[in-house]
Amino acid sequence: MAEQIEMQALVEAVADFVRGLQLEGQAAFHARVAAGALGIVARELAQAPRAAEAAALAGFLGREAPLDTMRAELCGRLRMRQLTPETPGLVEALTAATLARLRVDNPRYPTLERLGAA
Repeated sequence: MAEQIEMQALVEAVADFVRGLQLEGQAAFHARVAAGALGIVARELAQAPRAAEAAALAGFLGREAPLDTMRAELCGRLRMRQLTPETPGLVEALTAATLARLRVDNPRYPTLERLGAA
């Protein structure tokens, strides 16, 4: 955990440095893109959305497994129509996973605020 916090701090420091560069034109644009990407990495380290998704899916599926395995199982069960939107817990698990991902990828996404999930 401490190592992850150190990595997050390092990434945030680099993002701050890049944001502070006095650039113009295309170089300024590329610096903003790079700083944005570093922001995503820092939030990924801080919030661990994969862990949140894994917990939501494990709770729904009733077992723990690697995240990719649980995703594949969920998709297969959806394709075979073993699960529907009416399946208890399905919508909640998918919503939790989606919101966790949005908090990292786009924390200012309007739906997050509307749902009170920010």
